[in-house]
Amino acid sequence: MVAESSSGSSLRLFGDREFLALAGTAFARSQAYSTILIALALYAEMFHTSSTVEGLFGTAFAVVQLLIVLPLGRYIDIQDSKRFLLAGLLLNVLVFVGFAFVETVEHVILIRALQGLSASMLWLTGTTVVGEISDEGSRGLWIGTYNQVGAFSSLFGDIFGGLLLYLYDFSLTYAVLSAITLGAFVAVFFFLRDNPGGRKDPEVATGVETIRTLLERTAIRALVFFRVAFSVGKMAVIIFLPIYARTEFGINPFVIGGIMAGGKLTKSLTQGKVGDWTDRVGNKYQFILAGALVYAIGTALIPFAGVAHQYVPGTTIRAFGGSMELPGAFFVLFAAYAVLGIGDSLRLPASMALFVEEGEHFDAVASSLSLRSIAWKVGQVGGPVLIGAIWDATTVWVAFWSAAAFIVVSSVVFASLFSIDPAPDVDAVAGD
Repeated sequence: MVAESSSGSSLRLFGDREFLALAGTAFARSQAYSTILIALALYAEMFHTSSTVEGLFGTAFAVVQLLIVLPLGRYIDIQDSKRFLLAGLLLNVLVFVGFAFVETVEHVILIRALQGLSASMLWLTGTTVVGEISDEGSRGLWIGTYNQVGAFSSLFGDIFGGLLLYLYDFSLTYAVLSAITLGAFVAVFFFLRDNPGGRKDPEVATGVETIRTLLERTAIRALVFFRVAFSVGKMAVIIFLPIYARTEFGINPFVIGGIMAGGKLTKSLTQGKVGDWTDRVGNKYQFILAGALVYAIGTALIPFAGVAHQYVPGTTIRAFGGSMELPGAFFVLFAAYAVLGIGDSLRLPASMALFVEEGEHFDAVASSLSLRSIAWKVGQVGGPVLIGAIWDATTVWVAFWSAAAFIVVSSVVFASLFSIDPAPDVDAVAGD
């Protein structure tokens, strides 16, 4: 295991075989997630769905995760986490097979539910292991770099996955994703230790009582409220921006990937460094507040794509004997997603580190991360359908500005609550 100061370089972590294996799971998971988001825009066009039904693409993904995350967190605490990573990777391959053969919108919703299960297994288990096998002094670096790999992979999925969907069919795209996922399976199988992080006593593992104990702290309640409200706004962006680009402006999958790459690029370039800053600067809740407000600004910018489409002339790119049209809406959507990436980079390492620290206070890191995930899923279950219904009933402006409003309100309430009872001092807790 790499034992170095939090000011160390993210690149040095890749000399650790266990971190490399864990990073491989983040790469496979994030690339698949981004590619499928672009595919959902094609399915929406193919089946002529309403915004409310499109919201179900996000809800189906989240509702399974909401149901599974608590028992999953408990089993991660008391069982061999390596087995869960391997099982999650294999389940992801089954998801790709299912998506390759969908024939109706109901099939899409069903497979999205299965994808929610596999993604939850990979994310919660991988993050728990990263948090537990890293040293306290370098935890922000480990978590930030782990997320940075996921962000880079998501960027790769936007570009490479979008290109595959543009040039080829669904089947070839999902075959490539399966090959990458099986490569991550091999890395985890050979490089990651058995039972990483150690097993806990079932009496103190993740469960309802542990969750209740965590929720007795004002800091945890502040973090949970923020996650619930913020997820409503963010999931509206994640689900509807690719669909908006495809159905309103006819933008092809490769260019949609380019739009999403704006945020992924800023996130992948900065998140590791920001994680390092959170270790050295402290006051992690301020990073969360700043990141959320930046994200709200990016969300509010999205509907301006319609104005740009009317008044900004498109651009034609010619290369390799071909040409591709970029409408004026592309530039607004690309810029908005770049702003969103900066917001996430400020917010994510600090948020995850605070949940880990709170979990350590009760010797229940997986429980704390489970609670973090549950909070997200609560907003994610209803958020996409709510914003989709608002869109159907009003306009795209009202829909995305409503999403931005959820984010702003969650940020203000979070900062107010967290200042009352901040997270415990890790050094003080360790001395108890």
